[in-house]
Amino acid sequence: MWRAGTSKRRSGGRGVLKNVVLTLVISAVTIITMIVSIIFFSTLKIGKITFSPYWAIALAGAILLVLSGQVDVGAIAGGILSDTAINPVKILTLFLSFTIFSIFLDEIGFFSYVAAKVALKAKHSQKALFGWLYLVTSVLTVFTANDIVILTLTPFIIYFAKNAKINPLPYLVMEFVAANTWSMLLVIGNPTNIYLATSFGIDFIGYFVKMALPTLSAGLLSYAIMRLVFRKSLEAPLNVETSAQAPERGLLVIGIVHLALSTVLISISSYIGLEMWLVTLAGAASLVITSLIYQAIRRRSPRVLGGVFRRIPYSLIPFMLSMTVFVLALQKQDVPLLLAQQLLKINPLFSFGFVSFLFANIMNNIPMSILFTEVLSSASSSSLGIVYATVIGSNLGAILSPIGALAGIMWMSILKREGISYSYGTFLKYGLGIAVPLMLISIWSLGLLF
Repeated sequence: MWRAGTSKRRSGGRGVLKNVVLTLVISAVTIITMIVSIIFFSTLKIGKITFSPYWAIALAGAILLVLSGQVDVGAIAGGILSDTAINPVKILTLFLSFTIFSIFLDEIGFFSYVAAKVALKAKHSQKALFGWLYLVTSVLTVFTANDIVILTLTPFIIYFAKNAKINPLPYLVMEFVAANTWSMLLVIGNPTNIYLATSFGIDFIGYFVKMALPTLSAGLLSYAIMRLVFRKSLEAPLNVETSAQAPERGLLVIGIVHLALSTVLISISSYIGLEMWLVTLAGAASLVITSLIYQAIRRRSPRVLGGVFRRIPYSLIPFMLSMTVFVLALQKQDVPLLLAQQLLKINPLFSFGFVSFLFANIMNNIPMSILFTEVLSSASSSSLGIVYATVIGSNLGAILSPIGALAGIMWMSILKREGISYSYGTFLKYGLGIAVPLMLISIWSLGLLF
C-alpha cells in the first residue's frame, strides 16, 4: 500500500511539473515571438489589409494553452465575465471609450493646432521650442491619453523639423518620454493605470493624491536630463515656419465639454456609486450622438466620426483578452504566488517597481499589469504602496525599449515610415540613461508617502 501510494504521488508530482513546464514554455515562446515580431516586422500586409501581428501571436498562444489543457474554458469565461472591478471587458470599455474623446479631438485638428501655436511662441530659440513642446505634451497627456498624444504629435514634430531644417531627434525623444512620464498622474492616462487601480479599488482622487509627487519628481527630472543630453543640438538657430488652423468651433466645444464632464464624473464616480466604465461609455455614446446631430443640422457628412472609429485600437481587445488567458494559466500553476514571495524578501517598493519595469520590457506593460495584478493579490503586504510602485514600472517601462508599451511599437513604426533612423539599440541607449533615473526618483518619492 505504501509503495502504491508513493508511486501515485510521484506520478501526480510528475504531472504537476509537466503542466508547469508546458505553461511556462508556451508563455515564453509566445512572448519571444511577439518580441521578434515587434523588432523585425511590426506590421504585416495581407492584400489591402495592414495590421500589427503581435495580437494574433498572443491569441494563438492563448488558444494553444486551452487546447493543451493548461486552462479550461470555464475559468476563462469566469475571468472575463465576472461581475468584479477587474473584469477585462469593463476595463477595455473604460479605456476605449475614453480613447474616443482623444481621437475625436485629434480628428478635428485640436492637438496639431495647439502644437503649432506653441511652436510659434518659440520664435528663433530651439531651447524655448523644446520647453514649450515638453509642456504641451505633458498637459495633453494628463487630460487625454499618452498613446493618442504620441501618435498625433510625432508626425507633427517630423513635419515641423523638416521644414525648419532642424534635428527632430531631441523633440521625438522628449515627446515620447514626457507622454510616458506624465501618463502616471491620473488613472485615465494609461490602460495599465486603469487596470491596476481598478483591481485594488483605488478611486480617481486617491490615485491622484499618491501619484502626484512621484509624477512631478519624474517629470522635472526627465526635462532636466533631456535638456542636458540634447544641449548641443538645441544650440542651433531656429526658423519657425508653420501655420495653425483652428478646429471648427462647434465640434471643438462638443469634444472639450464631453472630455471635461467625463473626467469630472470619473473623479467623483466612487462617491456617487457609479463605475468608471459606465461613465466613459455613456460619455462616448453622448459624444457620438451629439456630433452626429450637429453635423446633420449643418448638413455635413460625419467624416470626423468615421475617422474616429477607424482609429480606435481594436487590436487591444484580442490582445488583452488573450493575455488574461495566460495569467489564468500561470495562476493555476501558482506562478504569481511564487513571484510575490520572492519580491517581498527585499524592499517591496523597489522590488515590485523595478521588476514590473523589467517585465514590461519582456512581455509589454499591459500583459505585465494583468500578471502583476495576481502577483500583488498574492503578496501578504497590506500596503497599497506596491500597487503604485507597479503603476510606476508600467509607465516608465515604456521608455526603456519599444517592447515596453504599444505606444513604443506604434512610435517606431511612424519613424520608420517617415524615413527616420532609430534602431532598437538607439532606443535602449536613451532609455537606459533616462528611464532608470526616473524610476529611482519616482520610487524614492513614493516611499515618502508609504
